[in-house]
Amino acid sequence: MSSWLRLAKVWIPAMLVAVAPLAAAQPPSAFQDKSMQPSAQVSPADLSNIGIDQRLDQQVPLDLQFKDETGKTVKLGDYFHTGRPVILNLVYYTCPMLCGEELAGEASALGALRFTPGNEYEVVSVSFNPDETPKDAAEKKQVYITRMNEHLEHKTNGDGWHFLTGQQAEIKQLADAVGFHYRRDPQTGQFIHAAAIMIVTPTGKIAQYYYGVEFSPKDIRLGLIEASQDKIGTIVDQVLLFCYHYDPKTGRYGAVITNIMRVAGAATMLVLGGFLIVMYRRESHNGDKGAGRA
Repeated sequence: MSSWLRLAKVWIPAMLVAVAPLAAAQPPSAFQDKSMQPSAQVSPADLSNIGIDQRLDQQVPLDLQFKDETGKTVKLGDYFHTGRPVILNLVYYTCPMLCGEELAGEASALGALRFTPGNEYEVVSVSFNPDETPKDAAEKKQVYITRMNEHLEHKTNGDGWHFLTGQQAEIKQLADAVGFHYRRDPQTGQFIHAAAIMIVTPTGKIAQYYYGVEFSPKDIRLGLIEASQDKIGTIVDQVLLFCYHYDPKTGRYGAVITNIMRVAGAATMLVLGGFLIVMYRRESHNGDKGAGRA
């Protein structure tokens, strides 16, 4: 056995013995990013009365005033136009984890749509942290518009996705209207909250909720088409809406078997009818040729 191997067999165990007490003396949080620690400190008691109640068909207060990412004072109703539904969500821009995941998932899903924000629909993200500023909103907007454009066929400058901040009174009114329940942790100053996006009709009525941080582009597309009152989408989309039904319990579109069978039956009849017409015309054509030869 070489001298180097003998030295290694003695030195490595000695180092492990020396380091083990130091590692054991450190709590797991000592190795985590400090910004992540508050989320690990949330207890079940902290989650009481936190969540999202579905307020389907509830009118969103469109006269509420906020500031957009440029610092301009706007009304929520400024983003509601005839035939153009709105994707709405409540987040806060300095959130250490959940809101960033939600916005990233939203940007990825929107990038997969053939619709473009600002054309067929609008997107409005509102901060529920009254301490945040238009500067915070502008920084986040740049991040998520860039992410959305990575997948979007027709690139956008972000005019159709609005990042708003506001005062506590207006924030509370909006949160209450959409059933968004959250609470600020007095020790950390951060917020305990859930995650979801909502689709709102052009007149400001809540149509659908999608929970979590990852969203199905197909569900969002169908939701936008349905909320637009048939102002956007194609005939194929209308067929899909006939075959799929939004389930508020799951926040997803599910297949309606009876409607699928009806569509399949109608398609079968069209194919058979077309076949019979072609055969009839061919037979008539052949009959005319035979008569001519006689």
